[in-house]
Amino acid sequence: MTETRYGKYILTEPLGTPRHPEIEVPVIRIGQDVIPETWNKVPFSITMEAIHQPFLMADKGHTHDQDEILCFIGANPMDYTDFGAEVELCLGEEGEKHIITKTTFVYVPKGLIHCPLNFKRINKPIVFSDILLAPLYYNNPI
Repeated sequence: MTETRYGKYILTEPLGTPRHPEIEVPVIRIGQDVIPETWNKVPFSITMEAIHQPFLMADKGHTHDQDEILCFIGANPMDYTDFGAEVELCLGEEGEKHIITKTTFVYVPKGLIHCPLNFKRINKPIVFSDILLAPLYYNNPI
């Protein structure tokens, strides 16, 4: 939408390509493969993915040089707490395991080792979103 003075700031189809074959629909993304010219200085990247089947999203731990927020959200728009899944996330050098069974946000400070990330049970679709406080998503493998 660029035919008006401020239309360049409105992105109507922020759709990107999934990074995982288990995600079978386009993802909503700002950063990586969706960076409009007028948005290239936005200091974060965000991806929202529809998770409808179990799979191991990240098998090894990694870190980032910026803070990150991981969001696990029930996909029922009339009740975001309607969460029919079990997700396993490990945090820290010791791989402290956390089991997520309800709508949850996880703050990952820069430098904190996190993952593996395993969507173990999906009884109904959920939305997974990662928000990295950097323009492009990247990770530092451990």
